[in-house]
Amino acid sequence: MRRKRPTRRQQRFVAQAVVGGLGLTLAPFFVRTEPLQTALSKLQPVGLLMFVIGLGLAWYQSKQQQDGTSRQRTQAPPGAKVVRFQSVERKQPKSAAEIAVRNEPPHVPAQPSGIDQWSPDVFRAIEWRRFEAVVEALFAQAGFQTKSQSHGADGGVDVWLYSKNDPGKPVSIVQCKHWQGSKVGVDKVRELRGVMAAHDVRRGQFATTSTFTADAESFAKANGVNLLDVSRLLDLIAKRTPEQQAELLAVATEGDYWRPTCVNCGIKLTERKRRDGGLFWGCTNYPRCKTTMALRA
Repeated sequence: MRRKRPTRRQQRFVAQAVVGGLGLTLAPFFVRTEPLQTALSKLQPVGLLMFVIGLGLAWYQSKQQQDGTSRQRTQAPPGAKVVRFQSVERKQPKSAAEIAVRNEPPHVPAQPSGIDQWSPDVFRAIEWRRFEAVVEALFAQAGFQTKSQSHGADGGVDVWLYSKNDPGKPVSIVQCKHWQGSKVGVDKVRELRGVMAAHDVRRGQFATTSTFTADAESFAKANGVNLLDVSRLLDLIAKRTPEQQAELLAVATEGDYWRPTCVNCGIKLTERKRRDGGLFWGCTNYPRCKTTMALRA
């Protein structure tokens, strides 16, 4: 049953009972007149009773007031969000297997299946770093010496191509775009042409997992840029020997080939969850590295 806090009138009544009872109890000791002292002595038990009852009521009111204050502190104001904490028993790991599960990294999607030969599905499945590695290996099989880097700023060049007869000067440069859906426009091909001019390279290669716009095709043809979309890449791979094709497929499917690599750190991204429940790729070096990528279906 809920207790009500004492009113001011009740508090005043109790205070008067305590003071009045104490006064009647002690009055005979301070009055020297015989008739009055005798009368007050007869009222002394009544005063003592009033004093005791007053003290009891004062204690009861104090208890009610403390309970009311405690409820005010724990009761949330209207519209406020109430958070309740539940005690959770902490248990020590019982085995090394349990420790391993507790320290397990964030969930990683399962490896796609069915990639055992070259097809457009390979380029849809692999991540950007595997795509660049395949393109580099493809040119290496053609007799070029290649040079690339796994991550960081590339200055508009993903792969440098050198002749074996003159390894000091690049004969061509390669730009790779691992895109899904959208076509590569003429602006990207112009950027590659600018890098070619800056390094005095006459030939350029632009490889993508997507396709090119008509303007990009026309500009590339007039400016010494060879465009390689998925169909052209597959044509080049088909001209290789079965052993070379197997080597290229091994490069494409090396490691967690479906998990994207961080462009800044060179390590694999991991699956993360947004506050709204959506998933995305994020770097494990967060917050030092804030690289994110959309999670492809």
